[in-house]
Amino acid sequence: MDTKKIAPDVILGKDVVLNDFINLYGCTIGDGTRIGPFVEVQKNAIIGKHCKIQSHTFICEGVTIEDEVFVSHGVMFINDKFPRATNDSGELQTEEDWNVIPTLIKRGASIGSNVTVMCGITVGTCAIVGAGSVVISDVPDNVIVAGNPARVIKKI
Repeated sequence: MDTKKIAPDVILGKDVVLNDFINLYGCTIGDGTRIGPFVEVQKNAIIGKHCKIQSHTFICEGVTIEDEVFVSHGVMFINDKFPRATNDSGELQTEEDWNVIPTLIKRGASIGSNVTVMCGITVGTCAIVGAGSVVISDVPDNVIVAGNPARVIKKI
């Protein structure tokens, strides 16, 4: 039984490690990155080189993760600020009914377990987001943020 679902349009770099029970489609994953079990990476998501993506994480369309980023267990990225099931005529929404809002996680950042990252956010270079935080605004470079909403606790 194949426990990995990797679509043919996925671009994998060299020496990528993929655990079981993952779903990858239309995404790009850089050299030396490790993807843990129970992770989904959607189309048009980009993960850089030498990243660690831990189990039970959801990386949706529109997310760019630069090189050397750590994403801990159960992290959720969001790409729509006003999600709806149906359009104005009552039909189920399709891709034409909404726009992806991009998110950027810069080089060397670390995202703690069970963090939720709203769309349109930039998490700065080498920033650390504490476990359980809800990130609703940009995170500067070289700081630690935590809480709901995430706030700067200290500079690194």
